[in-house]
Amino acid sequence: MSFAGRLVLGTFTVVALTLLVMVWGSERALRAGLERDLHTTLEREAVLVQAALPADTLAWQETVTRLSGQSGHRIVVRDATGQVRAASDSIFDQDVLRYRSAAAGPAITVEIDSRLDGVGELSALARSSMIGAALFALLVALVLAFFAGRSIASPLVVLSAAARAIAAGALPRFPRSGIPEVDSLVQALRQMNQQLADRFEELQQEKAEGTAVVDAMVEGIIVADSRGRIVTANPAARRLLGYDDDDQLPDLKTLFRDKEAREAVNEVLAGAVVQDRELDLDDQIISLNARSLAGSGAVLVLHDLTTIRRLEAVRRDFVANVSHELKTPLTSISGYAETLVEGGVEPATQRRFLETIRNNAQRMHRLVDDLLDLSRIESGRWVPRPEPTPVASLARDLFATAVDRANARGVTLDLALAPDAETLFADPEALGQILINLVDNSLRYTPSGGSITVRTRRLEDAIELAVIDTGSGISSDHLSRIFERFYRAEPSRSREEGGTGLGLSIVKHMVEAHGGSVGVESALGAGTTVWVRFPIPQDSVTTP
Repeated sequence: MSFAGRLVLGTFTVVALTLLVMVWGSERALRAGLERDLHTTLEREAVLVQAALPADTLAWQETVTRLSGQSGHRIVVRDATGQVRAASDSIFDQDVLRYRSAAAGPAITVEIDSRLDGVGELSALARSSMIGAALFALLVALVLAFFAGRSIASPLVVLSAAARAIAAGALPRFPRSGIPEVDSLVQALRQMNQQLADRFEELQQEKAEGTAVVDAMVEGIIVADSRGRIVTANPAARRLLGYDDDDQLPDLKTLFRDKEAREAVNEVLAGAVVQDRELDLDDQIISLNARSLAGSGAVLVLHDLTTIRRLEAVRRDFVANVSHELKTPLTSISGYAETLVEGGVEPATQRRFLETIRNNAQRMHRLVDDLLDLSRIESGRWVPRPEPTPVASLARDLFATAVDRANARGVTLDLALAPDAETLFADPEALGQILINLVDNSLRYTPSGGSITVRTRRLEDAIELAVIDTGSGISSDHLSRIFERFYRAEPSRSREEGGTGLGLSIVKHMVEAHGGSVGVESALGAGTTVWVRFPIPQDSVTTP
């Protein structure tokens, strides 16, 4: 029941009981007062009757009859023996009030009886009036209680709605009641709402900051509840596991397909701690750290070690390759030098030994230079300075330095430049080194009678520079790896020709530093074409 209803019901009950007691008490008091008044009246009448009795006892009956008719009361006169000497004709069977009075003179007793009908009628009339007044008073009280209840309950109802709005996170409306106690409660609720709003804003900000930090982490973060349902998974975790941002993630127990990863998850859900456990997930090496939460559930941290492990492998291969590349010339130099130190070597043989030592020293020098160039490019310490660069002049300078070697091998050098692709937007020094490395590489694998052609052509958004040879070609098994450091399709032949195995790798890095791309087309016995493409600047026009 509402507050107003309870107030009206309570008021009705209290007022009704009060009026009931008042009506009952008033009626009793009124009847008692009327009976007292009647008793006093009968007492006076008895005295008057005694005084009115004549001396002749024979006339008493007539006097009593006359007085009874005048008063409407029954009068009885008795002597000292109790015998009736005179009596009126009125007979009252019940509900009478009797008064007996002894005469002061002769020993007689006067009895006066009066019916109580008048008292009852007056009492009933008074009771009816009081009940009517009580009902009216009750109605007025109910009306007043109703309006009073509404005036009190209305702000409480609004206050209750405000409390529900606060709980729902909506904007509350606070009432103005004019009742000090209610206004005090309103003020306390308003302060509480403000404090909750401030605290909620702080929590929202902290949550946003925490979410931003988690989302920005390179490590994958996964949080699951006590039933294994994933409640948080940052973008890094989704990326590592191959899920899109809007994909529904399965439960933690079925999240991983790898058996070892599933076992690690079961250990964590059982309360164990997993630290630095490496897992192989779809060609990825993942480090897993996980632990159960105090309130049940678990948190998993995934760190992608794929790049690190590959870099470690590259580093190991690099050290091994460099060691191998240096070991061969060092062995030759050391062996020939020891022979020369021992003496007794003929001049012709001595000269041949010294040339071998010089060639191997030059090979080591080229290797060190290429390593330094590659290191500068990969570390970002080398930045190209592109400018319009004519290809023809660079190619002719290159041919001038390589013509003796080409003639010795019986190889022809040709230049085929497209009219609209004679100028590249590239770093001149870098473009020269690119040409040298590509032509030098082709010379090693082009037999006598073959040719090497430097060709250019214009594409939609780039200029392509290609070095085409008629050499032995490269099998498809090697094409995808020829731009790797120290990779050789024919290792023994390359070393014999003095190659370092870094030329094509340097070409690739230099071109990509310009925003371009490299590629190769080759087949065994059909020659090789290595092309590089330099983007055409949007705000410049290449000259033919």
